[in-house]
Amino acid sequence: MQLNNPVIPGFHPDPSVCRVGSDFYLVTSSFEYFPGVPVFHSLDLVHWEQIGHCLTRASQVPLEHCRASAGIYAPTIRYHDGRFYMVTTNVSGGGHFYVYTDDPAGEWSEPIWVNTGYMGIDPSLLFDDDGRVYFTCNGHGIIQCELDIATGERRSDTRQIWSGTGGAWAEAPHLYKIGNLYYLMLAEGGTGLGHMVTIARSDSPWGPFEPCPHNPILSHRSTDLPVQATGHAELVQAADGSWWLLFLGIRGVGAFPMAHHLGRETNLAPVHWEAGWPVVGADGLAPQGLAFEPLPLHPWPAPQVRDDFDTPQLGLCWNLLRNPRPGSWSLAERPGWLTLHGSELTLSDVDAPAFVGRRQEHFTCNAACRLDFAPANDHDEAGLTVFMNDQHHYEVAVRRVGGQRCIIARRQIGSLRSVVAIAELPPGPVTLSVTASASEYTLAYATGDSAPRTLATGETRYLSTEVAGGFTGVYLAMYATGNGQPSTTPAAFDWFDYQPLD
Repeated sequence: MQLNNPVIPGFHPDPSVCRVGSDFYLVTSSFEYFPGVPVFHSLDLVHWEQIGHCLTRASQVPLEHCRASAGIYAPTIRYHDGRFYMVTTNVSGGGHFYVYTDDPAGEWSEPIWVNTGYMGIDPSLLFDDDGRVYFTCNGHGIIQCELDIATGERRSDTRQIWSGTGGAWAEAPHLYKIGNLYYLMLAEGGTGLGHMVTIARSDSPWGPFEPCPHNPILSHRSTDLPVQATGHAELVQAADGSWWLLFLGIRGVGAFPMAHHLGRETNLAPVHWEAGWPVVGADGLAPQGLAFEPLPLHPWPAPQVRDDFDTPQLGLCWNLLRNPRPGSWSLAERPGWLTLHGSELTLSDVDAPAFVGRRQEHFTCNAACRLDFAPANDHDEAGLTVFMNDQHHYEVAVRRVGGQRCIIARRQIGSLRSVVAIAELPPGPVTLSVTASASEYTLAYATGDSAPRTLATGETRYLSTEVAGGFTGVYLAMYATGNGQPSTTPAAFDWFDYQPLD
């Protein structure tokens, strides 16, 4: 079989995985989006199905006014003695914490906070054979302490255990007990084109650590491979004894300098061992054409293209911005519809506007929704947004202009914000759509049974990390706003389609 990365496309960075029997469970970062930390399940490491979120309550994940790409950073998932643990960092408030559950698809506990005495990110846990629990994270280099897993209190001083091989930003540590040795795996070089994975080993969890003689064990820097910025990895052994590496990477678009807008994605590579060291892929590379012996494949049913909003809860693909205001959305107010109540907040505010969105996971795709909305004044607005962050987004939306109900297309790129197209709308529902290619978005609308009419286009580059900054990826979202005033008119969405066109 040939490798076809990414295995989880779109904004799913910083993967961490654990195995329970023949089942694999994986979590990724979520930053300012709510619910936080999506949970995936797989039987073959190739096909993944989302089964829940770790952080579903505001008490677990306070995100009020957190800036774009702040909030919840890299999580780690571990399983021990019948219980799952997810440890992460809320960089917008509180620091390190972990939650636990006996059912990864169900509710997780309230946070247990951990104070290492240092600022840092990327925490990980090792449950050792002797019952000790080690908490490892980035700080001044890589730091570690022994932890009381019942209370989150330290059972030892916090010590620096390794500083990496000299690459910038030594982070994403995972400590493993493999045989009689402790292996410490890091990401170095920053989460850009210099990203790499390094590893060291010791006969003690405290070191000293001997670096692998062929570090980095994974890096696509200075290559022309389609997946770049490879790093922030997790080792896992399958039930058949085979070893694998899950890691993040990006796929760039365009000529130099290429830009990526889908975010950092989850990728897979096989691992074998030589002289006690892991060898990833083809001597540290994971090219698309790499042949590997897969586990017995277990694909999941393909996701439905259309969400008719006829279930009691939002589907697992949907997210909101930060902690949503009570009453900003409802599936019960108009059964079979998603109703959004706009507030004074807009998509350009570092706050919680009425917003329900999903990740864009494919370069070429079509997103469409059916909107019933009669704005009561020139402030009310509802529509469909292509959203990277509060300063970089495109909209196709319904609002009133000079007393006339209209459809508009707007682009915001940093401080440049403009309505670039406008057309009058007849009464009644309207279909809004965004068709994406690798380089461009087309914003369109349709009334009645008419074919879509293009309003405007916008380059994907201007919604990329290279322009917008940050660690996230593009969302396709329904929204409503009163543009500085409370909105008096609900916006009702009958359905939403997401159709990959790759």
